[in-house]
Amino acid sequence: MFTGLVEAYEPVERLFAEGPGMVLAIRTPELFDDVGIGDSIAINGCCLTVIRLADGCMEFQAGAETLQKTTLGILRPGDCVNLERALALGARVGGHLVTGHVDAQGQVTAREDDGQWCTMRFSAPTSLLRQMAPKGSVAIDGVSLTLVDVTDHDFSIALIPHTLSVTTLGQRRVNDLVNLETDLLAKYVQRQLETQNWGSSPSVPLSGGDRGER
Repeated sequence: MFTGLVEAYEPVERLFAEGPGMVLAIRTPELFDDVGIGDSIAINGCCLTVIRLADGCMEFQAGAETLQKTTLGILRPGDCVNLERALALGARVGGHLVTGHVDAQGQVTAREDDGQWCTMRFSAPTSLLRQMAPKGSVAIDGVSLTLVDVTDHDFSIALIPHTLSVTTLGQRRVNDLVNLETDLLAKYVQRQLETQNWGSSPSVPLSGGDRGER
């Protein structure tokens, strides 16, 4: 579990194919001096497991499904990514509860800069837009953000200078793809509404996923 508060912004050092998947080597931030093998790290909002620490880098394996459903598959050496360590029990939740399981990719449809400030619009699958509401929360590339407005086909967010300077969002332009994860509570509310008339029908479990995928 994560909070959507990016702790570091570091470059991808190396990428290489491994079977149907890929291994990513990302520079280890100085702040991450407590990271060990097996730890969970959110990379642009996608939870992956540290498999190796070497040459000042953290290495991760991303499977075929992860590469298909997130933007990790289009990363190149030199691209910077948002990083966040898993939430420690008892720590403050400054953003909102983020699982690190990316729901889908969205796309930047508009960007309006006003000095150092910025408003962006993003397209998203209809199924995800139904889980969004103005003033609610969404994670974009792993960044916890507040929704400004939501329509039937897109949504908008307002970005402060700090967020633009320390996350991938400052580099996003029209047509760029991003990772989206909707609010966990919104998912459960939608699920309850969908199943409230099932009566005594057997419940269908929510889809899950390994922490190393999506």
